[in-house]
Amino acid sequence: MTNDLQPSARDYRGYGDQPPPVRWPGGARLALSVVVNFEEGAELSLARGDERNEHIYEAVERVEGVPDSCMESHYAYGTRAGWPRIRALLKRYGVRATINACGRAAAISPWLAAEAVADGHEVSSHGWRWERQANMSEAEERDVIRKAVAALTAAAGTPPVGWHTRSATSPHTRRLLVEHGGFLYDSNAYDDDLPYVETVAGRPHVVLPYAFDTNDMRFHNNGGFIFAEDFARYCCGAFDRLYEEAERAPRMMSVGLHLRIIGRPGRIAGLEQFLRYAAARAGVWFARRDEIAHAWRAGVGLPEWKPTIP
Repeated sequence: MTNDLQPSARDYRGYGDQPPPVRWPGGARLALSVVVNFEEGAELSLARGDERNEHIYEAVERVEGVPDSCMESHYAYGTRAGWPRIRALLKRYGVRATINACGRAAAISPWLAAEAVADGHEVSSHGWRWERQANMSEAEERDVIRKAVAALTAAAGTPPVGWHTRSATSPHTRRLLVEHGGFLYDSNAYDDDLPYVETVAGRPHVVLPYAFDTNDMRFHNNGGFIFAEDFARYCCGAFDRLYEEAERAPRMMSVGLHLRIIGRPGRIAGLEQFLRYAAARAGVWFARRDEIAHAWRAGVGLPEWKPTIP
């Protein structure tokens, strides 16, 4: 007979009613993190020698045994047409974002990473391929980290300091990132509206929770968003609540974007509506995730972070 109340390492309480008295730079009330996921070219593809084709895009279909040119064309839209639209909006509203880039995507389209860096954005790591790491061995996962870091360093000019695995991580992911020595934070959590620090392999490591609700992925697979206004209305509602709460305690909001999703002409207005709305409010800090992680470390009294060599 199993015991359903066995002790767990999971923290169900978090900060409770006692969040740390962290002040964001400039006295801002709300740290707003815009994350642009750059996955195009890293999706699974028989044409690139992968074990199967990716099947998640505008329509969920499975093509087996042969390359899927329909799927590949949908993904290519992101770099060809989606990125220029998103890039222009970020410039217009002065938003410095985090480009969450798969290593293989950046290796295929290094110009996109270079443009992002030129605009002042952070290039963080979204793994090597766009894939889950839950069932990887430690050796496989170390190789994924190594390849992703090498590709992003070559494309962006500096190594990534942030990491976000697609969906489920392995039990070893966070430790392997810390042991690698070059990672300030990861975003492999969805459990809070504030960063927190975990001790991993004897070192403090920042966790920046991400969000799947304030995310353009909800335009796909019956996620509830149909019109551009759906995205804007939902994100503005989340913003209003967090902004109100931030009068009493710090808050962070993550907005997730994808080149091939929000970059469509029928959806991009939703992003513009939200950015215009948020930018008009006082005390909003549009921040890269590395900036938020540094600020949180300083706010909770940790020393300045520097990469380590294991």
